[in-house]
Amino acid sequence: MARVIGPCALLVLLVACSALAASAAREEPSGARPLWGGDGGRGRKVGARTEVRDVEENREVQELGRYSVAEHNRRQREEEGDVRGRLEFHRVVSAQRQVVAGIKYYLRVAAADDRVFDAVVVVKPWLQSRALLRFAPADVE
Repeated sequence: MARVIGPCALLVLLVACSALAASAAREEPSGARPLWGGDGGRGRKVGARTEVRDVEENREVQELGRYSVAEHNRRQREEEGDVRGRLEFHRVVSAQRQVVAGIKYYLRVAAADDRVFDAVVVVKPWLQSRALLRFAPADVE
């Protein structure tokens, strides 16, 4: 006949597993990072912006830049009925990524006429959605 573990034994087992996990996190091999920012506040924080490398070759980032220009043009057409100010996408020149309720991308987008814009796009892959939050001329120094 099988024995049922009592609530006290289950609690002791839970505390023991927690202690083992904590000691394993302290003894992690170099290069490994804890999942929940347990780096003592020295490194990257959960929700912090990170640079996207190789932006020119990153198809996802370039597609998000193309999407942001198209969405900006669509909104301009709806609000003003004017297509003369239509932008043409050239490329994304820099990008940052931030994990929020989805992934927020901060893009620096170059238009074909050499103007530069800052765009903020949120992508929620599990909903197959993306939304342009901001599109404005960049403060280029």
